[in-house]
Amino acid sequence: MTGQPAATGSEDQRGAAAARPGAAPGRTLLPGQPGRPDVFTFGETMVALRGSGPLKLGGTMNVSIAGAESNVAIGLARLGHDVRWAGAVGEDEAGQLVLRTLRAEGVGVSGASADSGAPTGLLLFEPRLPEVTRVHYYRAGSAGSRIGAEVIQRAFSAAPPRVLHLTGITPALSPTARAAARRALQLAREFGSLVCLDVNFRARLWTAEAAAEVLREWIPFVDVLIASDDELPLCLPGGGGGEGSPGGAEGIGGGMGAERADGGLRAEGIGAGMGAERADGGLRTEGIGAGMGAERADGGLRTEGIGAGMGAEGADGGLARGGSEQGEDAAVDARACGDAVPLPPQEVTGGPAATVARQAGLLLDQGVGEVVVKLGAEGATAFTHGGSLHEPAKPVRAVDAVGAGDAFVAGYLSALLDGEGPAGRLERAVTTGAFAVASPGDWEGAPNRSELGMLGAPPGTVVR
Repeated sequence: MTGQPAATGSEDQRGAAAARPGAAPGRTLLPGQPGRPDVFTFGETMVALRGSGPLKLGGTMNVSIAGAESNVAIGLARLGHDVRWAGAVGEDEAGQLVLRTLRAEGVGVSGASADSGAPTGLLLFEPRLPEVTRVHYYRAGSAGSRIGAEVIQRAFSAAPPRVLHLTGITPALSPTARAAARRALQLAREFGSLVCLDVNFRARLWTAEAAAEVLREWIPFVDVLIASDDELPLCLPGGGGGEGSPGGAEGIGGGMGAERADGGLRAEGIGAGMGAERADGGLRTEGIGAGMGAERADGGLRTEGIGAGMGAEGADGGLARGGSEQGEDAAVDARACGDAVPLPPQEVTGGPAATVARQAGLLLDQGVGEVVVKLGAEGATAFTHGGSLHEPAKPVRAVDAVGAGDAFVAGYLSALLDGEGPAGRLERAVTTGAFAVASPGDWEGAPNRSELGMLGAPPGTVVR
């Protein structure tokens, strides 16, 4: 079965962006082709050890794997999509566990690499309160952080995907990982792949200033931007975020800069999106300011109370472009999102909601096709060139908010690939996110297609 779109396309009472008839609608989602996977992604996946209480007291731990991109890959594979993951692991038993688990979940790993000079990363989960979990990372110098652009070039070119999914975690790991992500963006442009970026800001990995510099350089390549409301300012062009927005930048335009003689990228004038390469493997863009996003006190995990349905992890919402409204001919699923389904403009009344709407509008004006803002227990709102749409969170008993954002992204991209319109994509995304919140672990609770309708069952239902 497919995810069911929201019955009414519920209007966002918090306010939203008005329609932008003159804005560019963005690129289209390519149709499926033999040998062309639905989604390609990469990033660091680590061995995850989960304790039952304070680590200092010892006890037993459950062994699994965890990684934002591989969580999304597993979620998509369970929903029946062809997904490839091309991260790096160490030549060790931990690396074998990562690859074995992904293969068992139906994720293609032929593009993954093994690094004989670095170990697979490790993270420890320490539950301290019913709704508070501490995460301890041991990833400095790991194989995943050392992935290089040549590995991504090889894996991507061998099977160009319909969608490239990236997160803001990978560029924070190292200059080489940042260069690999940048190369993936360039390849997506060359092969016509849609780009989905989940901001997933991690304060333990880099500063808000550093994140903003990189993310703003990426924005001209991004078709679908997924961010929590406090992550949006990291992506904003110069100082135009409205009330409560971080201090500024001089601006960033759209498109790619011209190629330099040394193979780098050169920003050309006011509209250039990518700057020249820096010595550290990053990109230099003329006139980009620092800008700071609102950092969460817990380093990127926020839960909004028991039964909230979706806690906001580093990213727990998302909406992509392309596709058709429920009931339209499936052949239109390659249309650009701005033309595919006009969304009703909604009233902006001021306050935080108006700020978010203005911020989303600025990003749409920079060429992003859709901006999806995650609102934790309040669900998520999608902004497009045609207006906005809100979907409330599914009410479930919250067990573990970790991984909810990745499950949300998987549900959204799944519905996008199936040709669903914005309402259907949001509805499936909050559904898969709710499954994650209601289950322990990063990806273990991700549903398959036959389970998507289970959240509507009354309490005490026994499925026989």
